[in-house]
Amino acid sequence: MYIFSFEKLDVWQNSREFVLTIYKLINNFPSTEIYGITSQIKRSSSSIATNIAEGTSRNTNKDKAHFLTISYSSATETLNHLIISKDLDYISEKEYLICREKLEKICNQINSLKKYYLSQG
Repeated sequence: MYIFSFEKLDVWQNSREFVLTIYKLINNFPSTEIYGITSQIKRSSSSIATNIAEGTSRNTNKDKAHFLTISYSSATETLNHLIISKDLDYISEKEYLICREKLEKICNQINSLKKYYLSQG
């Protein structure tokens, strides 16, 4: 089986694992939030890995960096949803801190990869 270049990236692997963490975490959210924050956090968290994958298929390093910018923006959107979820007591402080730590690592990896692409001209 062929392995695409994005599948080899640590940042994509970590982002994929993060999405799974989020999906498991929101199983405990109130059913009244199914079209609210639950939907939003699913979308934004999956968008992190999706944009990393999509960016790798682009021809220029500038385009690749652009998709990493979108991925980073999705990460900060997800962080916002986590903060609100904590404020609403949908997740515990411990769950929040675990997710935040994973997200910070992913953001650092995104920034490093983006800098690499931009340095390649």
